[in-house]
Amino acid sequence: MAIPSSKSELINDIKSTCQKLRDDLVDIPEELTEKKNMPGHVKDTQMSVSNLLAYLVGWGNLVLKWHRISSQGKMPDLYDTGYKMNELGKLAQRFYKDYEKDNFQTLLNKFDIVVGEILSMVDGMSNKDLYEIEWHGKYPFGRMVQFNTSSPYKNARARIRKWKKENGLL
Repeated sequence: MAIPSSKSELINDIKSTCQKLRDDLVDIPEELTEKKNMPGHVKDTQMSVSNLLAYLVGWGNLVLKWHRISSQGKMPDLYDTGYKMNELGKLAQRFYKDYEKDNFQTLLNKFDIVVGEILSMVDGMSNKDLYEIEWHGKYPFGRMVQFNTSSPYKNARARIRKWKKENGLL
């Protein structure tokens, strides 16, 4: 699919990529979800399937935070307070830590909730607010949402499918 350039395309892209990823996640045996045997978001580190899901939940909540702050007429710290563009690996590790007490099923439920909230947020915005106003540099808010939802979902699905093959699950 091409990069979304409208509200309806963004909603469809998020729904489609989320469903494909979710389909690949639901049949993973719970006992394998905590094993750190997948390349992490920082070079030379390993993460678990649960860490990957925590990463997606963390980014989803960050996108919602950006919208809340922007709705108050302010610009949020990007990518988050205390994290610059070249420190996204550190931010990923913070997301792992933020959700380390949650088991895989809880993370899957949180993922469903955050995706639902993102879809509601996008649905409640105008196409103009999503795609016709620069929000971060040259990027409109809709593109930033896509960068941090459907794009990572596609990447996560590729990681999960590779991991499943390596672990005899595909």
